[in-house]
This record gives sequence, structure tokens and C-alpha cells, in this order.
Amino acid sequence: MRYDLVIFDNDGVLVDSEPISNRHLAAYLTELGHPTSYEESIRDYMGSAMHRIHELVEERTGRRLPADFDDTFHRRVFAAFERELEPVSGAEDVLAKLAADGVPYCVASSGSHERIRVGHRKTGLDRWFSEDRVFSSQDVGKGKPAPDLFLYAAERMGTRPERCVVVEDSPLGVQAAMAAGMDVYGFTAMTPAAKLAGATRLFSELGQLPDLLV
Repeated sequence: MRYDLVIFDNDGVLVDSEPISNRHLAAYLTELGHPTSYEESIRDYMGSAMHRIHELVEERTGRRLPADFDDTFHRRVFAAFERELEPVSGAEDVLAKLAADGVPYCVASSGSHERIRVGHRKTGLDRWFSEDRVFSSQDVGKGKPAPDLFLYAAERMGTRPERCVVVEDSPLGVQAAMAAGMDVYGFTAMTPAAKLAGATRLFSELGQLPDLLV
């Protein structure tokens, strides 16, 4: 194994949540008078922490989102997760393989701790992630593309940044990993390879990952 720690993004890498959450985000922003298509939501907000959504909307329109925006959005998305969410194909097998081989891994997500846990419980991936393996942008206050979250995860897991590899599917996540001085494998199942420029490697099926790490 060429790395001492594998850091997974969550949404779109472990759980197939991006189509669900961006569909609801686009609908809610449109409802609030900020017309947004699903494609625009993917382009502008995929991989973002919630604070970045607020910042971009205010920057573009001069208007702030409602104070209860986060709570309302999460309530809608979590309800949809309970109905629709599935693990990304191959996620369970990859985690089982890493665990069996004794390879340290964790998750570092722009989403809140609650969002991560709701998704993991629904998909059954919670069995692979004890609390000390779960990190959120809530822990550092500044989400991707800043490197803070990945650096925090590496520190908490006792690993030097240069010995980590990040598995990401968003341009913001790739930027964050590069800024942290980590290798990053770009997962292209949902994101065109051209948008993950700068990634150390690109791959299209999660099941390919264990062979790429050796």
C-alpha cells in the first residue's frame, strides 16, 4: 500500500446522494426566488459546505438566504434520503477490503455530521465508520476548496499529509486535497474527467480503487 491513510469524500463517493440533494437544492433556491436548474446546482454547489451556498447566493444577488434555510433544506433532503438513498456501487466491498487488509481509512465530508450519519445509517455503511473515523466541515469551520478539513482528518488519524490519498468526485474536493499536499484520486462516475483536472489519478468504478492503491 503506497499510502498510510485513505480519506473518502462522502456524497457521491460512498453514498449516491448528489442527485437527490442537488435536485432539492435547485428546487428550494428556485422557490426562494433564485432560479436554479439541477445542472446549475451540480456545477456551482456540488461538494460545497452550506456556508458556501449562502456566500455565492449573496454575492450574486445581494440577498441573503433565510435564517432557517439550512434546517429546511436538510429536513427535505433527509426525508428524501430515507426514501431513495443507496450506497455507491462497490462502496461496501471497498470498505470491507480495506478493513480486512488493515488499511486505515476515514471520511471527510463538506456535509454536516448529521447528514453523514443519516446517509450511512440508511445505506448500511455506518458499520464501517466509528465516530473517530468521521470528519465534517463543521469540525473546521471552513469547507472545501480550503485544505483545512483534510489536514484536520490527517492530524486526527495521526498521519502526515503526504502519506494520505483522498478519494473525491468534485472539483472543490480535488482543489482542497491538492492544497493539503495530498494525492487525490478523482472518481468520474458522475463528474466529467475534465472537471477533475489536477487529480493524481482518475477512475470510473469504485471497485477499481483497491488495486489502484497498491
